[in-house]
Amino acid sequence: MSEGSKGSSLAFGQVVIGPPGSGKTTYCHGMQEFLGRIGRKVAVVNLDPANEGMPYSCAVDISELITLPDVMESLKLGPNGGLIYCMEYLEANLDWLQEKLAAFKGHYYLFDCPGQVELYTHHSALKNVFAQMAKWNFRLAAVHLVDSHYCTDPGKFISVLCTSLSTMLHVELPHVNVLSKMDLIEQYGKLAFNLDYYTEVLDLSYLVDHLASDPFFRNYRRLNTKLVEVIEDYSLVSFVPLNVQVMQQEERGGGHRGHWIRSQHVWWQLGYS
Repeated sequence: MSEGSKGSSLAFGQVVIGPPGSGKTTYCHGMQEFLGRIGRKVAVVNLDPANEGMPYSCAVDISELITLPDVMESLKLGPNGGLIYCMEYLEANLDWLQEKLAAFKGHYYLFDCPGQVELYTHHSALKNVFAQMAKWNFRLAAVHLVDSHYCTDPGKFISVLCTSLSTMLHVELPHVNVLSKMDLIEQYGKLAFNLDYYTEVLDLSYLVDHLASDPFFRNYRRLNTKLVEVIEDYSLVSFVPLNVQVMQQEERGGGHRGHWIRSQHVWWQLGYS
């Protein structure tokens, strides 16, 4: 996988990104199990220096290179500054990453990334790491996870749309936005519109009108309208709903068969992205 070597074979994988608590590690665990069941060799790469107690079998762990607690203690940084430093340190030590990945040639790679939004919207370290991996003949797709509870709050959903669009434009990889934790969405509250409205990102003017019914958001109608126009002008953002747990429940004899079939279809789509 040396840089510029035309004869080296291609490697494929996913970079799993998203805000804190969106389910990135759980997704990597579920995808590892799913791909293993269909006979694919999988290597999960933990790029989150704050990740502890990982449920999956980890092939490469950034903690062998650097850890967030060590950075925070030695440099007196907070968690956000520490994570940025860790990613910049990884970028400066790509030879370590290249050597580790080379040991799993022929595997499908899952990269479990940190949960800090700035790393995917405007900071360049991880973007540069992904770009360098492309020179090593890696063909990666970004799987951007968003907690489905944001659908229950129109204001938060517009914010998520803006973040997702910014991430898509900044990371510059083939991109899939995933609504995670779909098994919990009914617990968060009733949706203002049906689920397809949120996954397909349909006419957002209805969302602006719905927000205007709130006295607080009514004062920001012009701002929300302009944000929605930007999202619709690019026409890039849509979501795939996913419940990571539902297939495991079905295999244990629980869960709803219809939910399992829909989630299995999504797993196949993501597994061959």
